[in-house]
Amino acid sequence: MRFSKLYAPTTKDAPKDATLPSHKFLLRGGFVTQSGSGLYSFLPMGKIVLDKIRDIVKEEMDNSGANEIQMGVVTTADLWKQSGRYDAFGKELLRFKDRKNNEFVLGPTHEEVVVDMVRNIITSYKQLPLHLYQITTKFRDEARPRFGLLRGREFIMKDGYSFHDSQESLKEEFDRMEETYRKIFTRLGLDFRIVEADSGAIGGSGSKEFMVLADNGEDDIVVCDGCDYAANIEAARRAKRTTVVEPPEADFAKFYTPTPVKDSINHIAEFFKVDKFYTIKSVIKKAIYKDEEKIISFFVRGCDTLQETKAQNACGALELVDASEEEVKKAGFNPGFCGPIGLPEGVEFYIDEELKEEKNLICGANEENYHFVGVSMFNLKDSRYKDLVQVNAGDICPKCGGKLGVTKGIEVGHIFQLGQKYASAMGAKFLDKNGKTQPFYMGCYGIGVSRLVAVMIEVSYDEKGCIWNKQTAPYLLDIIISNTKDDEQNSFANELYEKLDTKKVLLDDRKERFGFKMGDFELIGFPYALIIGKGLKDGEVELVDRKTLAKKKIKKDEILEVLKDLLS
Repeated sequence: MRFSKLYAPTTKDAPKDATLPSHKFLLRGGFVTQSGSGLYSFLPMGKIVLDKIRDIVKEEMDNSGANEIQMGVVTTADLWKQSGRYDAFGKELLRFKDRKNNEFVLGPTHEEVVVDMVRNIITSYKQLPLHLYQITTKFRDEARPRFGLLRGREFIMKDGYSFHDSQESLKEEFDRMEETYRKIFTRLGLDFRIVEADSGAIGGSGSKEFMVLADNGEDDIVVCDGCDYAANIEAARRAKRTTVVEPPEADFAKFYTPTPVKDSINHIAEFFKVDKFYTIKSVIKKAIYKDEEKIISFFVRGCDTLQETKAQNACGALELVDASEEEVKKAGFNPGFCGPIGLPEGVEFYIDEELKEEKNLICGANEENYHFVGVSMFNLKDSRYKDLVQVNAGDICPKCGGKLGVTKGIEVGHIFQLGQKYASAMGAKFLDKNGKTQPFYMGCYGIGVSRLVAVMIEVSYDEKGCIWNKQTAPYLLDIIISNTKDDEQNSFANELYEKLDTKKVLLDDRKERFGFKMGDFELIGFPYALIIGKGLKDGEVELVDRKTLAKKKIKKDEILEVLKDLLS
């Protein structure tokens, strides 16, 4: 491609709302253009990068035995109502009506559509397993679209769905997809981790995320320094916390403890001269459900922090929000003095599982200005105990006993074992080996294809601009004619360009200053630049490595062979 023919409008400044490198450089480098909040169009170079990523994803998915299909972006609301997600999905699901008042949604994911595609068609275990996938546009009405392609409202995604006659068959495909995704992200040259994850709005069990390590990542990832354990902070577990601090031994009793509601755990620990490990604190939230709201208390050790996604999963709420003091009291809780022992009948509460069968604890007595001491957690229902705490750096690995650390990552892929959730809800069934009718077992597998365009920059850039790797660069080489008025430079550059693979090479033949062209090379981030300038008279050209910006003089008679090696 000749730069004079390429539509690549580079700019000096990025929009004020562009805070991340990928957001700034994709806009400034002429890869994408923004048409609205969270809405982006791909310009020619951005489309090349997108297609390179898409091709790798498609090739590995096809190699895995999956079948590519194409489903519509617009979906009838009836399918979402059949699955129960029309109301449950939340405000990210864009709902609308056509001129005949029929209800539709813009698909953020396509479980319902693909189930409808196979039900009553796949009717026997002999037709299973089956894996269908697509690479297409999705839409989620993000409340706060930001960070460019990393969190837009419209995006391109690879989503696959598998159908099985058993949990064992599903697990085999789940493992196959884990290996397939590993190949995809390895081919893209990314440093990634496979982590245990929360299933979120997709649902099901057995969920893993693929996280690319990046300083600007939105997600916190817990990793072990002694084994391969890794998990999203929302799903991370730890070995049960212990302490060498002696417990406060006391018979069960109620103590007068005038305590301010704010920072009450610190006050109580100081009042009783105990470590916060032996206290129980209450975190009270308002749980939002489809048709109702509830005030719920979650109990954790005083030294721990409630992990809200875990808490939300524990109570099955669509969302957890802060509750007002008036709402808390009306629900039967006593703010500042709330504990799991002696709560009023009918209130809803959950306790962190690490507190089960613990003793010598101190907690609120559910009475103004009173706390219990000598509390033992032996007589509460097992259903009250859930994994509620946030794992922190320094906690102990549940797998090997190593030390856990926390790093940043960007989610690029997510795989789920859905089980029979969607097939059951939508009446998609088959005859098993015993002649019995049962719902399909399903898996779901996603990759953020357009997101990966931004991720490639987030892991490789400097203050000047992008640094693309060879796998994803729009062009591998930028031939820069220093002075387009120089006939010798023009002639040599054009002859060289014609002898190379022009799909991999950009010839900067623009009638611009040399400094302007070099600035664009550094901003756009092609792996290499070949400068054809004054040195040509002495039989030399200059090769620049974008990653290091190191320059190397090469004899013009040798440059063709050098470039063929670089471009191979």
